[in-house]
Amino acid sequence: MMSSSAAAAATAAVPSIPRDADGPVFRAPWEAHAFAMALTLHDRGVFTWPEWAAALASEIRRAQAAGDPDTGETYYLHWLATLEGLVASKGVASIDTLHRYRDAWDHAADRTPHGRPIELRDEDFR
Repeated sequence: MMSSSAAAAATAAVPSIPRDADGPVFRAPWEAHAFAMALTLHDRGVFTWPEWAAALASEIRRAQAAGDPDTGETYYLHWLATLEGLVASKGVASIDTLHRYRDAWDHAADRTPHGRPIELRDEDFR
């Protein structure tokens, strides 16, 4: 669970975060998870909020130049791409490692019945 003070600090530092009077709003659980990952990485000193805001703005500009319609529906996709880029540039994990885990997660999700917990197995990494 993310702390309300950390969420408030993030929404103050990154004005583009979708929010209402109570704080950040998410259309799907994965968006909240992406938000929480960014809070955790920030809290661990991987990046500053100004650094994050600049990287996110750059990612959004790149996506718009590639044809993203900027309707707000892709905001957290940009958030994830920014997370990947910063994690790799800071040496926390390589892009290859991130993609390996993403692909393993996709494989595990494909074999998991709806409503059941997804569990990564060794074969998911092959």
